[in-house]
Order: sequence, then structure tokens, then C-alpha cells
Amino acid sequence: MADFTGLVLFALVGAIFFYILYGVIRAAVRDGILQADERRRRRYEEESSADTMLP
Repeated sequence: MADFTGLVLFALVGAIFFYILYGVIRAAVRDGILQADERRRRRYEEESSADTMLP
């Protein structure tokens, strides 16, 4: 019975670890996408303002 309890505990700790890892990776990807969108928006605004300043 002790072997089974150890196996269940090992699986539980592994599941918790991978769930936390999933959350961290998901948040990092979300933040990276938001940063890329912001950078793209700023670049577009700079290019459009530069086009209006041409003679």
C-alpha cells in the first residue's frame, strides 16, 4: 500500500508542477503577443505620421 501511495503522490506533484508550468508558459506567450501587437501598432503610427509629413 505504501508503494501505491508514493506513486499517487508522485503523480499528484507532477500534475501540479506541469499545471503551474502551463500557466507560466501561457502567460508568457500572451504577454509576448501583446508586446508584438503594441510594437506593430507603434511602427504603423510612426510610418503613417512620416508619410503625412512628406511634401
